[in-house]
Amino acid sequence: MLTYHEVMSTDLGLLTTAAGKWDEMAGELKKVETRYGDSVQKITMGPDWSGVSVGVAHSNFSATRYEYSAAQIQAKAVASLLRDAHTQFTDLKKRVESARDDAIKAGMTVSEQGTVAFDYAKLTPAERSAYHHDPDGQTTIRDAVNKWQQHVNDQVKAVSDADQGVKIALEAVVVDSNKDAFGKGDDETLNGFNADAQGDIEVYEARNAEDIATRINSGDKVSAADYAELDRSFRDNAKSTEFNQTFLNGMGAQNTLKLANKLSDHAYDDDKGNRQRYLDVEKGLANSLSNAMQDPKSDFYKNFRTQLDKAGLAPYDLKVAGEAVNTVASGHGQKVRGYQSLVTLMQQGDGYSAPFLHDMADDIRKAEDKKQGGNPDIWDLYGNYGGKDKAWFAHDPLDGLLGIMSRDPAASTSYLDPGPEGKNDNLHYLLKERDWEITNTTNWRGNIEMQGHDTVDAGSRTGLGAAIEAGATGYPPLGAGQDPWPALKHSDPQARLMHGVIEQLGPAQSVDENLREPLARALGSYTADTHEILAGLDRRYVSAADTGLFQDGGSTHMAADAKDLVQFMRGLSEDPEAYGTLHKAESRYIDISLEQIPHGAHGSEMTNPLNKAGTALGALGSIREDVINDGRMAGYSEADWKAKVAYHVVGGAVTPLYFTTPIGAAGATMSVAFGDSLQRGVDTWTWEWDNRMKAAVDAKANPEIADTYLSINKQVPIMMGEWAKERPDIPEADVQNYTRDVLEGRVRGTETAQKYLTDTAN
Repeated sequence: MLTYHEVMSTDLGLLTTAAGKWDEMAGELKKVETRYGDSVQKITMGPDWSGVSVGVAHSNFSATRYEYSAAQIQAKAVASLLRDAHTQFTDLKKRVESARDDAIKAGMTVSEQGTVAFDYAKLTPAERSAYHHDPDGQTTIRDAVNKWQQHVNDQVKAVSDADQGVKIALEAVVVDSNKDAFGKGDDETLNGFNADAQGDIEVYEARNAEDIATRINSGDKVSAADYAELDRSFRDNAKSTEFNQTFLNGMGAQNTLKLANKLSDHAYDDDKGNRQRYLDVEKGLANSLSNAMQDPKSDFYKNFRTQLDKAGLAPYDLKVAGEAVNTVASGHGQKVRGYQSLVTLMQQGDGYSAPFLHDMADDIRKAEDKKQGGNPDIWDLYGNYGGKDKAWFAHDPLDGLLGIMSRDPAASTSYLDPGPEGKNDNLHYLLKERDWEITNTTNWRGNIEMQGHDTVDAGSRTGLGAAIEAGATGYPPLGAGQDPWPALKHSDPQARLMHGVIEQLGPAQSVDENLREPLARALGSYTADTHEILAGLDRRYVSAADTGLFQDGGSTHMAADAKDLVQFMRGLSEDPEAYGTLHKAESRYIDISLEQIPHGAHGSEMTNPLNKAGTALGALGSIREDVINDGRMAGYSEADWKAKVAYHVVGGAVTPLYFTTPIGAAGATMSVAFGDSLQRGVDTWTWEWDNRMKAAVDAKANPEIADTYLSINKQVPIMMGEWAKERPDIPEADVQNYTRDVLEGRVRGTETAQKYLTDTAN
């Protein structure tokens, strides 16, 4: 591996100088070839020489002429490779220099050998003394040094990777490619000049990578060094379309999927101790596919997609599936389908183009959708692939692909959006029509084992939930410690998607277990709209309930039938985390709406927001009671359900109220804490609740806490009291009147929601 000093001190200009010499050599060889053809070779073509010897001489002279021509091609190719190397090294060296400069700007020093250290010389004596006696400060410095050292090292490694690629190309360009069955060719030699010499480094790297991959597929012994080289090739050429398309074109779709399976077998079965080695190569292979399939209009894209369509349906060996069963009914060594292998591979990469994701989703659906001539049981396998040890395998390729698609919110939106005319049926197919039961089972009748009913996989619909969350919100699925912003702006397609989900899942009052939390997070970002829908006072939401959205002042608002919405929220709320998300989002939005009431407001300007707040809380209270009384709580006991709601809403009653939330369609985030100037009114109720329950934070107390503080009669006075602290001009008597207004709105919300929850007819 190259060192920092070597990178910074090498004169790269010598490469272009050498390239010029090689071009001059090609020119001189051209002159020699011309003279040879006009003099020596011409002798065999005249009438004065006859017999067997002239035939032999003609062949030999032609071979020599061929060699002169091949030498020119090889010389020009070497010149091109050297110029290519100069371009790469110049760019990469600038990145090393930039990393060095950035480190220095951050208060570091960088030695001639590339060693990063903290620049204490820039500190005053007092600052140096403070750092010396401050363990936390020393840790901060040490972490910063390590970060910058790694950054510099990474840039040096990129140069070293490129250097290895140049070495491979320069060694390969001189290898004679003109061979016949006897090892010779038109040059009549075993090791002549290379008439097929290429001037692109990436072509030779791709051919070398293809050679290693082919040996892996053939079961040959492949050294650790070869795997490292394959990993380097993928890493160094991650952004090179030429390398990636050349490699994949040489492999073909079938062998690409076979390679992916071989790597999975080694990582999870044959050689678990070196798992990371194979996963690194698999990631490189996935990113190679991602880069190569960016342009749907290119010939490569069209041809490789056609190959994938055929290979995706073909059976392949994969040990995780083949060794999963050993029964009379199922047989031995079941095989997987190519699309299952493809999505398993794709899960390791990123940056896939939206057209590629959509095309693969369409092709997979076509393979399984009975209406399109597909087989709904095509992905069925024996065995459980939902646990952590086997979840890497994409048993359900369409759901797995949707999970990948969720990383690209715009791609998720366009794939799932029903469209203005409702012509896109992808969402409807996934929610209402698709056969999700892809796990084969067996049962015993006496001593005979029979095939049983298909069941859903443990991870069923996780990809769908992630894609809907991303598609309906415009940001990737939220993670731990993140909450939906209740007043997020949405586009028309996002709002149509959210409306479609509510409309199709609401009437059943039941939502699949793995969909509840992601859909609750998605719905939480529409709280500004659901707040109005539940209140039922704004006629615009009522009028647009069928169309799903309306425009107001350049902003899109999602509309839905209030009954569908309440029933949908009820289905989500069987999961306490999902209910907690909805409750927290509504409470936060009420805080925001209270803050927006102008100082000195009176009449409807004051009472309408208060009544709407009460109505929304009343609806949530009815949903909560319906879940508890019905007993359908995703397997939770009543106490557990309440405890988990309490823990989620207040953050465990011990976690500081601090959360990260998306605030824009582009996925930007901000952190909000109680009292933060970004949003002063956010979370006043939960903050107050947190302070009041510090003495009762153990898990056993949480159900009681939920009963106490999720009660509207408790929540509303606290919320109104905290709000009034910022408005000292409002007398306490008026605060109590306003509290009564909210509680009166609660009655309407409670009664309406109860009616919707008992009326399942639609």
